[in-house]
Amino acid sequence: MWTVLWFRPATMSTLLLLLLLSNLCRLGQSMSREEKLKLRNQVVEMFDHAYSNYMDHAYPADELMPLTCRGRVRGLEPSRGDVDDALGKFSLTLIDTLDTLVLLNKTTEFEEAVRRVLTDVRLDNDIVVSVFETNIRVLGGLLGGHSMAVMLKDAGHHMQWYQDELLHMAKDVGLRLLPAFNTSSGLPYPRVNLKHGIRGPESRTGTETDTCTACAGTIILEFAALSRFTGDPVFEVHARRALDFLWEKRQRNSNLVGTTINIHSGEWVRRDSGVGAGIDSYYEYLLKAYILLGDDLFLQRFNIHYASIMKYISQPPLLLDVHIHKPLLPARTWMDSLLAFFPGLQVLKGDIRPAIETHEMLYQVTKKHNFLPEAFTTDFRVHWAQHPLRPEFAESTYFLYKATKDPYYLEVGRTVLDNLNRFARVPCGFAAMKDVRTGSHEDRMDSFFLAEMFKYLFLLFAEEEDLTFNVEDYIFTTEAHLLPLSLSTAPHAPSPPANTTVQAPSLPHLSAYVKSLWSEEELDDSNFDWTCPNTRLLFPDPAFPRNLRDPIRSAVDKSCPRPAIHREPGMGRPPLRAQDFMANNPDHLELLRRMGVSLIHLKDGRVQLVQHATQAVSAVAAEDGMRFMQEMMELSSQQQKEQLPPRAVQIVSHPFFGRVVLTSGPAQFGTDLSKSITGVRGFVTVAEPYSGCAELSNAAFVQGRIALLQRGQCMFAEKARHIMKAGAIGGIVIDDNEGSSSDTAPLFQMAGDGRNTDDVTLPLLFLFYKEGNILLEALKEYREVEVLLSDKARDRASIFKGKPLPGILLESRRDVQEEEEDCSTDQTSPVPAATLDQSHVRTVKQDESAPHNEEVTPEDDVGPAIKRNPEPEEEPEVDMDSSRKSVEAMMADWREDLEAFQQMEDEL
Repeated sequence: MWTVLWFRPATMSTLLLLLLLSNLCRLGQSMSREEKLKLRNQVVEMFDHAYSNYMDHAYPADELMPLTCRGRVRGLEPSRGDVDDALGKFSLTLIDTLDTLVLLNKTTEFEEAVRRVLTDVRLDNDIVVSVFETNIRVLGGLLGGHSMAVMLKDAGHHMQWYQDELLHMAKDVGLRLLPAFNTSSGLPYPRVNLKHGIRGPESRTGTETDTCTACAGTIILEFAALSRFTGDPVFEVHARRALDFLWEKRQRNSNLVGTTINIHSGEWVRRDSGVGAGIDSYYEYLLKAYILLGDDLFLQRFNIHYASIMKYISQPPLLLDVHIHKPLLPARTWMDSLLAFFPGLQVLKGDIRPAIETHEMLYQVTKKHNFLPEAFTTDFRVHWAQHPLRPEFAESTYFLYKATKDPYYLEVGRTVLDNLNRFARVPCGFAAMKDVRTGSHEDRMDSFFLAEMFKYLFLLFAEEEDLTFNVEDYIFTTEAHLLPLSLSTAPHAPSPPANTTVQAPSLPHLSAYVKSLWSEEELDDSNFDWTCPNTRLLFPDPAFPRNLRDPIRSAVDKSCPRPAIHREPGMGRPPLRAQDFMANNPDHLELLRRMGVSLIHLKDGRVQLVQHATQAVSAVAAEDGMRFMQEMMELSSQQQKEQLPPRAVQIVSHPFFGRVVLTSGPAQFGTDLSKSITGVRGFVTVAEPYSGCAELSNAAFVQGRIALLQRGQCMFAEKARHIMKAGAIGGIVIDDNEGSSSDTAPLFQMAGDGRNTDDVTLPLLFLFYKEGNILLEALKEYREVEVLLSDKARDRASIFKGKPLPGILLESRRDVQEEEEDCSTDQTSPVPAATLDQSHVRTVKQDESAPHNEEVTPEDDVGPAIKRNPEPEEEPEVDMDSSRKSVEAMMADWREDLEAFQQMEDEL
């Protein structure tokens, strides 16, 4: 039994969506509010990770390249073909993200973003862009931003300064797109020059003859909204004309449209028809134009198309392309991922059963490959392996949950979240999948990821009180931009006569109205095309949706069985990420073992990873191991793209006086020593904890000094932040891999942690084990050791410039060596920093407030560094002869290090 309503949405804007919220009996155990809150907060954190990295590393570029942590600027990167037509040097991602900020309750960030758009974005660039992409992303983004700005201003708390500036920019964009519609058919050219339009040699466009159906048919929402916001009908007129032409050119027998059409003659160039790439949003905009604008003509056309789709293309749960002239003949045996929007559209239409079936098929394919492949076969295998983080599946998941309130779809959303974090998250954002089979990444994060994905996931888990406005008062464009349904009553261009429909009453009288409908003796079946089903009556059995899903799940499993999901003990947690891996972490090593990955320490200090899938504890673990190895290769490649020259750690205190130079590796963050004339000079002290991965317990001793840290257990940037908080002026990280040396290992440079590291303002250098041990032994023997951190070794005379050189530096090398022997037993304090000329050398004074004789025992001071060779509990008396020999041996090593460092400098 169906509950029937027909109405004009122009006067009852929210009824369509409200009808879809009828309560379907809940299946299984509902998700708790606490769990939903946790997932909602996780969505916000993921958005922050993506958005902040775009703003920190890419803005004002159009998009972020998350693997190389930089912006994608068209013309500066290798061309990717048509994909780059979305880029117009107009800060695409920021504009596309405006209304997402408001939906996620980030009103302060929204206000700042609007000011940036108004200040920084130029729309008159001499560049050829896609009319379709610029319309849905830029024009739609500006209109969505304007809608949110007006809403916030009317609420009286934010944006009180706003005077429709985004709307003025939107009209500018619309006027720049209009020349594309100057064709005999009214269909737009696929591309337009933002500065020069279509005609003329300067435009470098206007010679195309073909466009896709979606490209020409996905204009009406943005152009009609622009007309109704501004009162200028020209935009809506052109969009309607394009839709009218496509309707006229449909195949009259099948009532289907092709994928590509000639914009001049109207001939179909590609005659295959489906609901995926090339056509998808044409159907979407017919239905949504009816909802937004209240014109029955759009719904009439949609219903005719939809009936043909369900007759020829829909083969539940599949949606297969057919030929428009021979619709019973399949056009291909694979599906593309863009059709994942269609279950959501079916929800808006009110056809819930096929929506559940197709969505379940897509979910099973997602679970099989972690993401929807860009295309997959009818037996659910990969056809095209890419996945550019498309949001259409999340969109349909949200709409099905809204329609049914079935907690099953919350679990689907959790799967989407987990897979994004497990497989797509990288230090600088989220990277598209180059191959879902191997987990390899592509250096792209499209603007639609921020515009759409996080909107739908946030709404999926949010409670009504989490939202600052009523989403039901808006409709989502194909790019998920929010347009107010109140536009239906705004002045607009005249439309052809529409069928007269019964106007529904206000919501308080809805039940009485429904009863009155059933009092009619006869019902006109044609009116069913104008109705939405009541899901409560459609699914009287709570198990009905599950009964729809189970056969589909079984069919997918049988055609392409997936590995068992049961994880061995220890594998229940998310798989290890390359960016988190620490070679000295026992838990990480155990996870590697379970994934079939072996770790080998090489003599030169490097670590080699080898995977043997057959040694993994399960097929799932082997798959995780393959992805881990792929991530490690990408991470290594990313860190090697920008090679920095070596740095120097020069010991300047007694008895070394600058003769000892240790080759060190730089950090890709913090103070750039190559830009410092003086370098950074100070006494060293060992941080406690030695790892530097927690707040320092000896901050009083670290303050004003250079902290020594051990590699491992946390990210380098985290170590830097902890010693900075303790007041250190620099840091030296010492390798924990015994035997590693700059003599045999390539230069090592420390990467950041994937977040913005601008807050790190001190220098951080890296010493291999051999060089670090030299420094630790010197500290152990002389208690106070002063070093100079610089981009290259400094002449000893310049170190002490302006002051008398110690006598040891005035003699010949032979005399110097003799003097060293005389000084080797003199345990005097180093030259006080206060005696140096501070106008030439950065120095650090001894903290006079602290006890001057405060010392740390060797075990406490460098315990972690020498744990492989522990000292006796009682310190033996110093053997002077052996001490001299030890110093001489160390000096020989130091001279070799200095020569090696100079040789590396020469090579660079």
